[in-house]
Amino acid sequence: MNQTEIISIFTKKTLGLTFVLSAAAFAFAQDKVGVSGTVVDKSNQPVAYASVTFSNKASKLLSDATLTDEKGNYKLDLTPGNYDITIEAIDYKKSVINKQITTAGSIGALSIEPEATSTNLKTQDIQGVVITATAKPYKVELDKRTYDPSQDIVSKGGNLQDVLSNVPSVSVDTDGTVSMRGSSNVRFLINGKPSALLGIDDGANALQSIPADQIERIEVITNPSSKFEASGTAGILNIILKKSKKTGFNGSVTGTLGYLPQTNLNTNLSWRKGNLTWFLNGGGGYRESKNTNRNNATFYNALNGGRTNTDQESISKNKNNNYNVSSGLVYDLSDKTSVNASGTIRTYESDNLGNITYDYRFLNAPGLFTERINTGSNNNLAFQGDFGLDHKFDDKGQNISLSLSLQSNRSYNDTDVNQITNNIFELQNSINQNTRNKTLVGKADYELPIGDNSRIEAGYRLDINNNNYDNDVLERYSPFADFHYLNNFTYNANYREMFNAGYVQFKSKIGKLGYQVGVRNEYSNVDIQYSNLNPDIKDPNIDNKKSYNNLFPTVFLSYEIAKDNQFLVNYSRRIDRPRSWFLIPNPSYTDNQNIFEGNINLNPSYVDSYEFGYSISKGKFTINPTLYYRHTNDDVKMLVYSDNGIFKTKPINLSTDDRYGLDLNFNWDATKWLKFLGNIDLFGYNTAGVYSGPELAGKAPMSFEGSGFSTRARLTSTVKLDKTFSFQLQGFYRGAQKTKNQDRNDMYALNFGASKTIWKGDGTISFNIQDIFNTRAMRSTTNTDDFSRESYMQWQPRQFAVSLTYRFKQGEKIEQPKRKKDVNSNATGDDQGGGPM
Repeated sequence: MNQTEIISIFTKKTLGLTFVLSAAAFAFAQDKVGVSGTVVDKSNQPVAYASVTFSNKASKLLSDATLTDEKGNYKLDLTPGNYDITIEAIDYKKSVINKQITTAGSIGALSIEPEATSTNLKTQDIQGVVITATAKPYKVELDKRTYDPSQDIVSKGGNLQDVLSNVPSVSVDTDGTVSMRGSSNVRFLINGKPSALLGIDDGANALQSIPADQIERIEVITNPSSKFEASGTAGILNIILKKSKKTGFNGSVTGTLGYLPQTNLNTNLSWRKGNLTWFLNGGGGYRESKNTNRNNATFYNALNGGRTNTDQESISKNKNNNYNVSSGLVYDLSDKTSVNASGTIRTYESDNLGNITYDYRFLNAPGLFTERINTGSNNNLAFQGDFGLDHKFDDKGQNISLSLSLQSNRSYNDTDVNQITNNIFELQNSINQNTRNKTLVGKADYELPIGDNSRIEAGYRLDINNNNYDNDVLERYSPFADFHYLNNFTYNANYREMFNAGYVQFKSKIGKLGYQVGVRNEYSNVDIQYSNLNPDIKDPNIDNKKSYNNLFPTVFLSYEIAKDNQFLVNYSRRIDRPRSWFLIPNPSYTDNQNIFEGNINLNPSYVDSYEFGYSISKGKFTINPTLYYRHTNDDVKMLVYSDNGIFKTKPINLSTDDRYGLDLNFNWDATKWLKFLGNIDLFGYNTAGVYSGPELAGKAPMSFEGSGFSTRARLTSTVKLDKTFSFQLQGFYRGAQKTKNQDRNDMYALNFGASKTIWKGDGTISFNIQDIFNTRAMRSTTNTDDFSRESYMQWQPRQFAVSLTYRFKQGEKIEQPKRKKDVNSNATGDDQGGGPM
């Protein structure tokens, strides 16, 4: 039995251990009773989003809190006992009553009175007990699903990439590529906007620079409404960063130590008093990573029957430092008007050492052993400033929101490469890549309620994005010779995109049927200017202008069978605009045997997406199955071909791609001590397209046609041993996929995390291990008429971390939204889930 089989058996048995340990926790269960009720005003009208706090008179640990929904209803589970019930809401007086909770059921209506004036509303602390509203880690809404990482122990002390690896319906490949339901065309937003925090290319380095401790929640938007930009055919991931919801001065500090060596220190601070709210999030750390790539290939020579075997291995070790700070304020000019401003600065510096080896074995000739040693550095600086104004015309929901975001990002990458063949110096490369990005985003959004159940929303958005690329590649064949330019890879390029967008949508409800229809128009202008030093090209200067004008309709329907039991149907049309560096003809050269080259003629892809979902919540169990179908035209595929023994990868537009399947998410609070969060995606795929472009001149066309069925699954089991100590086991599995030319193997991994509350609730110590058995690696086999290749990629090996969090606080008030939330708005105030950022 080989090592792989041993690891596989051991891993599968350990995955089963998740359920064994979970089942054991049933013995510790302590019964609670389900309590429900309603909060109303003196006119017996429901009060939405009021906080209802149950303070147990005998033990603070049995206290709990919740929020009322839009109809003023609430429910939660409590241990029977004597409780002081505190009811608070914006513009209402605080009310406290005492009740004895003995059995399950409704405790009736709790009444609160409005303040004499809402100006300079006084807030008071809840004295003597720390209250935390119990929340599900995964919540389903009409147009999105929300994931709360606060209950995710296995990513404590980690970063955004670690958190995304645990989000239902989201997958993170070993190279850091994020996908949703099998598609990697995901649009990232920070607080509802494109962000300098994520850099220019939204790469893995950017995801690793955002600490998990600064993330409040992640909105998974598989079918965005017309309010959202139409980019991202797979959907949108909106990352909401933390801003405190408590009065007074509050904050927390988290420190992390781990291996592969990593250290992090992050803090979240806020101060709220009267009309002013101020926040500061910041931190930094050191991190090492190791990336491994192997390509074992056989090339066939059809003319003489010759054959060449090439084994390539690339191991890259990176050391990076990253720091980021965000600060902002919100000031209420009046009870109807507020202004906000914030700024973000992020730095990222790294040093990397890479070793690439090529072992060539020829049929009738001596072999060659080539080694390329890369030493490089990266320096990235990003800045973002955001400004906004929110105004309510009345108390009925008519409002307007204006915002402006200015962003700048620059990146310097320098790499020195020494190539040695059979222990003899062969050549040296010096590669310098400088990239600059400037972005302006302006938005205006207006909402007008019509009657009690209807609303019109409209808005305008302007995006201006400008990227400059300056790439120099030099080479010499002796350590004593002068460098000369590699003309094909030495270039200047400018990518400028401007698009204007307007949208309008109408939402209403007829009985139990809720609906929302909208349309968005986007007009894009793209200008790509490119020039290189190749004298053999007749015109090395390219000025390529493109424009697109498209309508993107959306339809959302919901039918409420009963409370927490509804059907959801929706449709949207979206666009995949190629990333700027996909359009630059020669963007990379670090590895001269594996070259990624852009395609200046690449066009957008368009997708029609349909979903039919069902959501039901019964007591402690919530399940959300969704059937989906996504049809893509002009789909972008990666063409991998051999050019005189060099592998080249190029994005191309192909014909169609269909994805369909069942995406099932569930959340089960099995007992007081045991919780499950699961995601199963059963999906089929059908790709049609054959490519026979100039890159394959003299070779057979390459087929991308393929169909099949595959799976992705994730199960997280949380066991709460006592009031202060919990641990998690998480299993992940991705099934194999196949096309005519490529087979991709399945992949699985197991993670573990533990968390202990200390210092009377003011501190938390956490420990986690990512990829316990070091199995998270991507393996594939590619076969064409002139070569076959086996590939292996592991972005990060097994790693572990321990983190310590200390919280200092004064205010304990749960803050409510200032306006009623409807079927498509977000509690944070911005139309896309953002706050002041």
